Amino acid sequence: MQKLFSEALGTAFLLMGVIGSGIMGESLSDGNTALALLANAIATGCILYGIITCLGPVSGAHFNPAVTLFFAARGEHPWAEVAPYICAQIIGALLGVLAAHMMFDQALFQISQTQHRTGLAQWSSEIIATFGLLFVIAGGVHHKPDTVPPLVGLYITGAYWFTASTSFANPAVTFARGWSDSFAGIAPHHIAMFVLMQLIGLGVALVVLPHIFGRKA
Repeated sequence: MQKLFSEALGTAFLLMGVIGSGIMGESLSDGNTALALLANAIATGCILYGIITCLGPVSGAHFNPAVTLFFAARGEHPWAEVAPYICAQIIGALLGVLAAHMMFDQALFQISQTQHRTGLAQWSSEIIATFGLLFVIAGGVHHKPDTVPPLVGLYITGAYWFTASTSFANPAVTFARGWSDSFAGIAPHHIAMFVLMQLIGLGVALVVLPHIFGRKA
């Protein structure tokens, strides 16, 4: 239960960072999308650094079903804990969205209607973004575990800008962002394809990364 609460709490704070900074960035940028995206990226990278540093020793700080599945497939996380971890991540993500809406005095329950994210550019971006995230995690754990929090924070901050999809790279985050009609949202009917692309990125990582870092990170 300690691990599951850690995963739910960390994922909730991650979504508060993503959604909250998206709302704040959009409201203060006066229509400047680049400025709003910059605020969104920096805030997300910073919150990732904080939650991974604080909760890594408790649960491993996955906050992402793709990360949980990656370590389980490599024999580094019990398969019996995979489903509970993913459920905790999804619940935490949804609670984080509600908290962000509450903090900015918005309707708690929303459906994203304006952020349409589809097409080859978006889909290929999610494959690459998810593979890249797992790459920096595996490399960090293999070479210097204490660098994982800044590695993940910096990678996601950068990937917001070098991927067309702004690097969701997380099925739980993708699902939760469908329930926020804000700058950081995604139209619900585009969620399934994003998650599929993220799982493909996971599959690529499971094939490629053992040849770089060995069978276990």
